[in-house]
Parts: sequence; C-alpha cells; structure tokens
Amino acid sequence: MFAGNSDEQLVGKALAGSARAWRQLVRRHEGSIYNLGYRLTGNREDAMDLTQEVFLGVCRGLHRFRGEANFRTWLFRIAHNKAVDLNRKRKLLELTGGLDENGEFREFTRAAAPSDTPAAGAEPDHDLAADERNRLALGLLQRISFEQRLVVELKIYQSLTFEEIARMQEISVNTAKTRFYTALKKMRLATEEEHALLEN
Repeated sequence: MFAGNSDEQLVGKALAGSARAWRQLVRRHEGSIYNLGYRLTGNREDAMDLTQEVFLGVCRGLHRFRGEANFRTWLFRIAHNKAVDLNRKRKLLELTGGLDENGEFREFTRAAAPSDTPAAGAEPDHDLAADERNRLALGLLQRISFEQRLVVELKIYQSLTFEEIARMQEISVNTAKTRFYTALKKMRLATEEEHALLEN
C-alpha cells in the first residue's frame, strides 16, 4: 500500500499514527542496518541487537526528524551512534571481565521492544554471511580498528561522502580520509599475506 511512498512521506504518515507506514519504513531499511551491524561486529547477535536498538531509537525520536537531511542519512547517523555505544560497552565489559570464555556478554540482555515495534519481530532474510565474498570481506574488516571499520562501512557500503562522514563522526574531512585509506591499505596487505600463505 505504501511501497511507492518516499521515506519522508512514510515518516509523515507514521507520525500521523499509521502503524502500516511505520512497518513499511522499517522493512525498507532493516536489512541495511542489520548488515551494517554485522560488518561492524562480525556477530549475528550483536547485529540483531544493534538493529533493534536503532529502530527503537528511531521510533522514539521520529518526531524530531525535520527533513533537513534525507531520512536515510538521519537513520544512519542514529545507527552510527548506536554502533559506537555498543563498541564502547563491549570494551568496558572486556576491561571489567564482563565477557565469558566465548566472548559473549555475561550479563547482557536484549532490550525489550514494545509489541508495536516491527523491529522486534523475526530476523529478516539476510544473505550476508552466506556469500563467500562477503565472508572474506568480513574477515578483513575484523583486522582493522572499529573507527576505521565505521568509515569503510559508511563510505563503501552506504555511499556517504567524506564530508557527510566527517559531520557524522565529528571529525575533520582529512581524518575521515586518513582512516579510510589506512584501512584500505591494511586490508590490502592482509589479502596479500593470505595469498602468500596459500601459495606456500
């Protein structure tokens, strides 16, 4: 029914009380947010937790969307902030012994989503981990720092400009570029090392 509507039109209808418009908005973007989370964390549970937290944040803050940027940019700004929070929490738990022997949070429980929040439903159909090329990319992403991973994600997978990334991360454009090209160099060297090992 709302498939042909723009994001901004769906936002307007959702704010007017349309649960169907809200569900369409979530369906349109949840795969991208999940894949972002999976590339950043390399972990399905964390990716699902991030997806849920992002859409809870969007649901609670939808009335603050002013249309100054397009909805997708606004959404990924929220996803960026939630990803940074998740990474900070993981580091804190690692420092305080909050991870078990499998690297999972000992006392981490999923935030309960309200029953009318579509992001609380079943996991969407994600093919990211099943594809061999994506598995290789995920392996390379785990070799670079989280900050570099964020820039690679936003630049390559979300097609943001360096200016947009800099504003989102509150860093200079030159810093964004440095993180990006340093990450690419590290990933390329890792690929060359793997190829050399296979040849020996």
